[in-house]
Amino acid sequence: MLQLIYIVVFTVLALLAMANLIRSLLTLGIESQRQFSPQRVTHPELLDSDGRVIDEPLLVMRSLSVEDARAQLDAIYRESPSYGDDGGGNNPA
Repeated sequence: MLQLIYIVVFTVLALLAMANLIRSLLTLGIESQRQFSPQRVTHPELLDSDGRVIDEPLLVMRSLSVEDARAQLDAIYRESPSYGDDGGGNNPA
């Protein structure tokens, strides 16, 4: 009897999942056929102070050695307000 209940519940859940999948596919198909306006909204960070689009790179990265990166992280850690609250404070590792 218990196996029959499991089979019925599993069948109902499978049918609900399939109905949801078909509904999602239909909605996706309808949404993909809609025509959107060609107007593009530019993100505010890509505009200069006059409202024009910036055509230059926003981030320039330079390579660091592991020692330089570790030294910068240690300096940031030592400047933090919680530095020294853990008792020792001299050994950040």
